[in-house]
Amino acid sequence: MSIINDYFDRLTAHLTQLRDSQAEAMKQAVAMIGEAARNDKRVFVFGTGHSHMLAEEVHYRAGGLAITVPVLSAFTMLHEGASSSTKFERISGMVQPLLQRYDIGAGDILLVVSNSGVNAAPVEAARFGREAGAKIIALTSVSYSASAAHGRVRLFELADLVLDNEIPAGDAMMQLPNSGMKAGAVSTAVGATILHAIFTAVAAELAAEGGEVPVYRSANMPGATEINDRLIEKYKTRNPHL
Repeated sequence: MSIINDYFDRLTAHLTQLRDSQAEAMKQAVAMIGEAARNDKRVFVFGTGHSHMLAEEVHYRAGGLAITVPVLSAFTMLHEGASSSTKFERISGMVQPLLQRYDIGAGDILLVVSNSGVNAAPVEAARFGREAGAKIIALTSVSYSASAAHGRVRLFELADLVLDNEIPAGDAMMQLPNSGMKAGAVSTAVGATILHAIFTAVAAELAAEGGEVPVYRSANMPGATEINDRLIEKYKTRNPHL
């Protein structure tokens, strides 16, 4: 079907656009995360609803940095109640007790993922991280935030660095025929690409420097058990999801 081709074309064109427009921001993210890695600090990744998948995407992942820590709790996710998670992320005060579990501190990075960037959970997460001394990186859509804010504080306004996914309001990008509706969300694919590109660049820099590269190997590859077990042993006391 032509709409499949159209979706692929729109997505790849958007990624190509971001590769250029966000080049400087991604370079800065590599520098920030690289500094954290060299200082044996962590990168916490937080998102609610579908955005939480990006926290899982970079956690214990083949080729992924072991310094990443996902911030996960059932009430912010979808599997125990999708509609309730939407309500929870809009309630002020819900995030602080969740984040207190993770011992976020000075030198760490809190990467907050939120496409709209205006709900209570991501905004309060950014504030919590700043108060704890962490650097805040926001992965968000600045234009979506501008259209959805209605006077509210926006996530990107609280971040030390903004990675703008440049996705239009509503996320879905494909107009359906004979309908005012759209389908074909792209925020997960775009967000995962941005994060993997950044973390891969960090790993490459660490490798070039000749130091330890804290990167997991796919479990079915030679030597994976030894490499992964060593990383788990090192980080298990600082990552509750290992």
